[in-house]
Amino acid sequence: MVAKDSRLLATALPYLQIFTVLALTLPPQSFVSTTRGRLRWYLMGGYVCYAASIVVLVLVVSYLNIVAINEEVLDYNAGDFTRVIGNIQKALYSLMAIANQLNLLVNYRRLGGIYEEIASLEREIDQASQCFGGQRQRHSFRFRLAVSVGLWMVLLVGLMPRLTLLAMGPYVSWPSKVLTEFVMIMQQLKGLEYCVFVLVLHELVLRLRHTLLQLQEELEDCHQQDMLQAVCVALKRNQLLMGRIWRLEGELASYFSLPMILLFIFNGLTIVHVVNWAYIDAFLDTDCSGLDRFCTCFMLLMNLLIACLLSQRCINTYNCFPRILHQIRCTSAASDFPMLGRGLREYSLQLQHLKLLFTCGGFFDINLKYFGGMLVTILGYTIILIQFKVQDIAEKKYKAVTN
Repeated sequence: MVAKDSRLLATALPYLQIFTVLALTLPPQSFVSTTRGRLRWYLMGGYVCYAASIVVLVLVVSYLNIVAINEEVLDYNAGDFTRVIGNIQKALYSLMAIANQLNLLVNYRRLGGIYEEIASLEREIDQASQCFGGQRQRHSFRFRLAVSVGLWMVLLVGLMPRLTLLAMGPYVSWPSKVLTEFVMIMQQLKGLEYCVFVLVLHELVLRLRHTLLQLQEELEDCHQQDMLQAVCVALKRNQLLMGRIWRLEGELASYFSLPMILLFIFNGLTIVHVVNWAYIDAFLDTDCSGLDRFCTCFMLLMNLLIACLLSQRCINTYNCFPRILHQIRCTSAASDFPMLGRGLREYSLQLQHLKLLFTCGGFFDINLKYFGGMLVTILGYTIILIQFKVQDIAEKKYKAVTN
C-alpha cells in the first residue's frame, strides 16, 4: 500500500477514511498493488454501489427540498426571486454529488499517481537531507493536521445541525431535515479533503526549505573543493525535487478543480439565499433567529477561508526560496566557485517561471486575495438584494395604503 511507504499519507489516512465513508474519495485500499484478483474487483464493485446509493439519496433530498421551498414561497408570497434562488441552491446538492462521482471516475488514475508521487517525494527528500543532519521537527505534521482539519471538522459536524435545522422551516419533515443535514455536511467536507492534500504538499515544501537552509549553513564555512561539489549536487537535487512538487500541485489542481468550483459557487449562493430568508423572516413570526442565520453564513465562509488560508501559507513558503538563494549567492563560496553560481542562477530562474498557484481550472485561484474578492462580491450582491427588498416592501405598503 502507498500509505505504508509514506508517513505523511499514513498520518492522513484516518481523514481519508472518513472522506471515503462519505463517498467523497476513493478508498485508499483501491490503490494497493498487492490486492489482486477477485477481491479487489469485489471491493471496487461494492464501493461503486455504495457511492451510487449516496447519489440517489442526494437526488431524493434535493427533490424534497425543492418541493418544500416552493410550498413555502407560495404560502409566504415571497416572490419569484426567492423561488429561483432557492431552487438553484437545492439543485446544487445533486449537481455537486454527481460531479464529484464523475470526477472520481475520470481521475481514478490521477489520484493513484498523486499518492505514488507523494510517497516518492517524501522518500527522496528525506534521503537528500540525511547528508546534512536530517529533517528538523518543529511542529509535527500530525499536530498541524489535527488543528487545521480535525478541529474544524468536529466544529462543522457539531455546530452545523444546531444552526440550520430550524432554518429549514416546517415544510420539511424531520427525516428529510436529518438527511439534508447529512448531505450539507458531506459536501462541506469536500473542502477539508482538499485541505489535507494542501497540508501534505506544504509539508514537502517545508522539508525542501529546511534542506536548503542546511546547505546555506554548510557554505558559510566551506572552502574545500570536494565539499563545494557535493553542495552543488545537493542543490541540483533540491531544484529537481522542487520541480516535481510544482508538477504535483498541478495534478492536485486538476483533480480538485470541478469539486472546488462547485463548492465556492454553492457556499456563495447559499449565503445570499440565507440572507434573503433572514430578511423575509424579519417580517414573519418564525422560530429561526437572525443570529443562527448569521452563524451559518460565518461557517460557510470559514470553510472556504481555511482552504484559502492553507493554500496561501504553502504559496508563501514556496515564495521564500528566492530570498534563501539570494543569501547563498552572497556568500564567498558562491563567488569563488563558478559552478555553484550557475546552479543558483538556474534555480532562481526556475522559481521565477514556475509559480506555485492553487487554481481551479484557471477560473480563479484559491488564496487569500481571491477570498477577499469573493467576500466583497457577496457583500455587493447582498446590498443589492436588500435594496430590492426594501423597494418591494415600500411599494406593497403604498398600494395597501392607497387601496
